[in-house]
Amino acid sequence: LSDQAEDGNIEYKLKLVNPSQYRFEHLVTQMKWRLQEGRGEAVYQIGVEDNGLLVGLSEEEMRASLKTLRRMAEKVGADITVLREREVDYDSDVPRKITEVLVRKVPDNQQFLDLRVAVLGNVDSGKSTLLGVLTQGELDNGRGRARLNLFRHLHEIQSGRTSSISFEILGFNSKGEVVNYSDSRTAEEICESSSKMITFIDLAGHHKYLKTTIFGLTSYCPDFAMLVVSANTGIAGTTREHLGLAMALKVPFFIVISKVDLCSKATVERTVKQLERILKQPGCNKLPLLVTSDDDAVTAAQQFAQSPNITPIFTLSSVSGENLDLLKVFLNILPPLTNSKEQEELMQQLTEFQVDEIYTVPEVGTVVGGTLSSGICREGESLVVGPTDDGKFLRLKVCSIQRNRSACRVLRAGQAATLALGLFDRSLLRKGMVMVSPEMNPTICSVFEAEIVLLFHATTFRKGFQVTVHVGNVRQTAVVEKIHGKDKLRTGEKAVVCFRFIKHPEYLKIGAKLLFREGVTKGIGHVTDLQAITTKENGLEESLGPGQLSF
Repeated sequence: LSDQAEDGNIEYKLKLVNPSQYRFEHLVTQMKWRLQEGRGEAVYQIGVEDNGLLVGLSEEEMRASLKTLRRMAEKVGADITVLREREVDYDSDVPRKITEVLVRKVPDNQQFLDLRVAVLGNVDSGKSTLLGVLTQGELDNGRGRARLNLFRHLHEIQSGRTSSISFEILGFNSKGEVVNYSDSRTAEEICESSSKMITFIDLAGHHKYLKTTIFGLTSYCPDFAMLVVSANTGIAGTTREHLGLAMALKVPFFIVISKVDLCSKATVERTVKQLERILKQPGCNKLPLLVTSDDDAVTAAQQFAQSPNITPIFTLSSVSGENLDLLKVFLNILPPLTNSKEQEELMQQLTEFQVDEIYTVPEVGTVVGGTLSSGICREGESLVVGPTDDGKFLRLKVCSIQRNRSACRVLRAGQAATLALGLFDRSLLRKGMVMVSPEMNPTICSVFEAEIVLLFHATTFRKGFQVTVHVGNVRQTAVVEKIHGKDKLRTGEKAVVCFRFIKHPEYLKIGAKLLFREGVTKGIGHVTDLQAITTKENGLEESLGPGQLSF
C-alpha cells in the first residue's frame, strides 16, 4: 500500500479477483480500519492503482472484484452501494471500467452516523420549502404546502417565516436510499431504519432574527452549512452576511440555488455567475463547483470533505423536483468531517457539556439540551453545572440521556443530546452554562481579553462601549474596558480589547471564537486571555444550601 492511502477513507484497489485466504483477511482488516477512519464510511475505487493511475478492469475482473468486496463487507457487517462506474479509454479491444463503491457500516456503539447541516438563506429564498421537500418526500405545490409541515410556531404559519431555530431530520439507509417522513413514519422510525442521519438546523433568514442565526451557528456546532439563494432574486439582503458568518466560523459550506422553475435559464446562469464572482474574491478564496450530474455530485462530496475551499453549487426546484436528486446523492455521500483521531482526543479530555436549551418535562423533571464538547458522559454520572450568577458551580446527576429522540447510554464528544436531570431546580439554570466533571476545577471570568477585527461600525468604538458578546453558547452584554495600544477603533481595524461582562461571570476558554454586535456594529475575533476568578474565593467551600453538597 502506498503512503497516500494510509490515512483517510478512500481506498484504491486495482483488483480483488479471488484473493487467497490470507490476503482476504488482510483486506478485511484494512476495510475495518478505513471504516473507522471515515467514521463508518469508506469509498473504494476499483480499477485504480495505489498511485491513482486509472487502469480499469475488464467486465469479468470487475464482476469478480465486486463479489470479493461484497464478501469483505459481509464479514465486517457493512453494506455497499455502487456510486458510479466509468470507462477508461485505452487502445485495448476490451472495454475497461473503473467502479466507485461506497461502503457504510454503522459503528457498533451508535445507531447511525450523525451529520449536522446549518441551513442559511435570505427570507423567501425557499429554504424552508426545500427542507420540507427533502424531509417530507413530497414536492411543493408552489404555494408553500411543503413547508407548513415544518413550522413550529403559529405566527410562522401565519406569516410563513421561520424565526426560531427548528430541526429537521433526513435519514439514509445503508443502501443510500432516502428515509424520510413520506411513508408517514415517525421520527423514531426514521432513526431506527437509517444508517446515516442528517439533522438540518433551519436558522432564521430575516434581518431582525440575525441574533438567533448567530446563536445557531455558534452553539450547535454544525459540520456543514447550506446556503440557499433564490434564483429569481439572486444575492439579496442577508445572503452576503450569511456567507460571511459561515466563513468567520470556518464551517465548510455549499450553496443551493432554488426556485429555478420560476425563471429563465439566463437568469439562473446570471445568479450562478454572480455567486461565482463573490466566491472567488480574495476575502472568500473559494473554488465554486457547479453540480449538473450525478457524477459531479459524487465528486463534489468527496472533494468538499477533503479540501474546505471547494464550494459546490446546486441549482434546483422544490416545485418541479428538478435536480433534487443530485442534492440527495451529495448528502448521502458527504462524509462526517472530524475524523476519529480528533474525536478520540476530545473523548479523552474531561467531560464538558454546553447547555443550549432548558425545559421541564412532565414526569421526567428538568431536561437540558446541548452539545458535549469534550469527554464522555454516561447515564448516572455526577457533574457540576455553572457558573450561577454569583459564580458558583452546583452538583447534579445525569438521570438519562436522549439522542435524536431515542434513549442512549453513552454520549461522546461532538454529539448533541438532551440530558434529564430529575428534580434539579430549573430556575438555577440558564443558557450558556456548562456542565463539567467535578475534577475539572473550571475557570470562570468576568473580565477577558480578545483579539478582534471590527467588521462594521457607524460611530467610533472606544472604552465604555457596550456590545452583546457571543462565544459558543454564551451570550451576554459586555462593556469595553480598554483597547490596547489605541484609544478607538475604526471599521476593518484589528486590536486586542479587554471586555467585562455586565451581569454575571461566564465559563470561557482561551482560543474560543467570539462574535459581538450592537446595532450596526459587528466584529469577530477570539479570546486571548482570561482573568480567572478562582472558584475557592467564590464560596464553593461553604455549603450550597440544604440538600446540595458543598465542594
